[in-house]
Amino acid sequence: MRAARLIKMVLLLQSRASMTAAELARELEVSERTVTRDAQALSEAGVPVYADRGRAGGYRLVGGYRTRLTGLARDEAEALFLSGVPGALRQMGLEDAASAARLKVSAALLPSLRDASRTAAQRFHLDAPNWFTEPKAPELLPVIADAVWDDRRVVARYRGREAEVARELEPYGLVLKAGVWYLCARVADDRGAFRAFRVYRIDRFASADAGDGVFERDEDFDLPAFWAERAEQFARSILRTEVVVRLSADGVRALPYAVDPVSAREALAAADGPDDEGRVTVTLPVESEEVAHGQLMALGPRAEVLAPASLRTRFAADARRLAALYVT
Repeated sequence: MRAARLIKMVLLLQSRASMTAAELARELEVSERTVTRDAQALSEAGVPVYADRGRAGGYRLVGGYRTRLTGLARDEAEALFLSGVPGALRQMGLEDAASAARLKVSAALLPSLRDASRTAAQRFHLDAPNWFTEPKAPELLPVIADAVWDDRRVVARYRGREAEVARELEPYGLVLKAGVWYLCARVADDRGAFRAFRVYRIDRFASADAGDGVFERDEDFDLPAFWAERAEQFARSILRTEVVVRLSADGVRALPYAVDPVSAREALAAADGPDDEGRVTVTLPVESEEVAHGQLMALGPRAEVLAPASLRTRFAADARRLAALYVT
C-alpha cells in the first residue's frame, strides 16, 4: 500500500512544478504528516525530493528527475487524454487503472504538453446515456469486462425472451449504446464448437463465471464493423409492418425525425414526385401499427395515414377527440 502511494507521489511531483503538503495530502488521501514522512523516505531512497520552506513552500523534484515522451506532439497528447470515457471505465471497474495511467503519462510528458489533459477535458465530453434515464451499471459488467480483457471463456445464464438459458461464451468485445451495455461474443454450439457471433445485453445475464480457460482470439474480428452490421440488421428486423402515408412538404422534412431516419429516407427516395397539392405519398416500414401510431402522431396534420384502414380509423378517432377538446 505504501509503495504504491510513494510511486504516486513521485508521479505527481513529476507532472507538476511544485506541490504543497496540503495538495499532496489531498491527492494521496493521507495526512500532511504522512506526506512529510513519505517525502523523507523517498529522499533516503535516492529520489531527489526537495522541500521548500515558508508560506509559499512545497515539494518538488530536482535534478531533472523525470522520464520524457519527446515524440508526442500537442494534438497527439490531447487526443490521448480523449481516449477514455470516465463513466464507462468506472462501470467496468477500471477507473483506478485509468487514473493511474493518465497520471503516468502526464508525468512523462514534456512540460510544454502537461496541460493537454486539461485542455482536452475542457473542450470535449461524452455523455453516453439517453435523456431522462438513470444510468445503472449491470452488476456483472466488471466480471465480463475482466474476461474480455483477458480472453477468458465465460459460463453464463442468460434471460431470453421465453426462458433462462445456459451459454458458454468467448467474449470478444463490449459496446455501450445509448446507456445500455452489450457483449459481442462467440457462442458454443451443441458440439462445443465456437463459431457463431451473437450480441447479448449484459443486464440480462443472471450469472457469469469466468474460469481459467483462455481462448485464441480471431485477429480478423473487427468490433466496430461487427457492431455496425448487427445494429443495422436489428433496426431492419423490427420493421415488420408497412403503412402508407401522404405527407405535406413540412411532413416530408419532419418524417426522419419522427420515425427511423434510414427507413424514412429510403421511403422518400422511392416515392413518386409531389402531387398537384405538393404532397408526397410514401410506403413506410414500421415496427408495428401501435408504434407507428405514436410516431406519426408527432407529425399532426402534416401527415395523413392512408393504409392500413385500421390505423387510419384510429387517427380519425383521435382527430374527433381533439376537435371536441378545442371546440370554441
